[in-house]
Amino acid sequence: MKKEIKLYTWPFCPYSNGAKKLLDERGIAYTDVDIFKNDDLRYQLQAETHHYSVPFIFIGETCIGGFSDLKKLDEEGELSDLIDEIKD
Repeated sequence: MKKEIKLYTWPFCPYSNGAKKLLDERGIAYTDVDIFKNDDLRYQLQAETHHYSVPFIFIGETCIGGFSDLKKLDEEGELSDLIDEIKD
């Protein structure tokens, strides 16, 4: 089953924009959900993930964290491994 990449972002957040840019540069498709004016969803995500800042980045049902976590996965070569798993 293919896993979706989903980002919960704010439009003016440099970390949200950095995550989208990194994925765009790698040719990785994702869904972007703007939560700037959706406090209920933001609070729900915080409660579920114990992550408190945007972006919230999910691969399938798993929150991998934010931009720093995504960048680290990419720098360590693990992002491509996760993407390979998603494409299966």
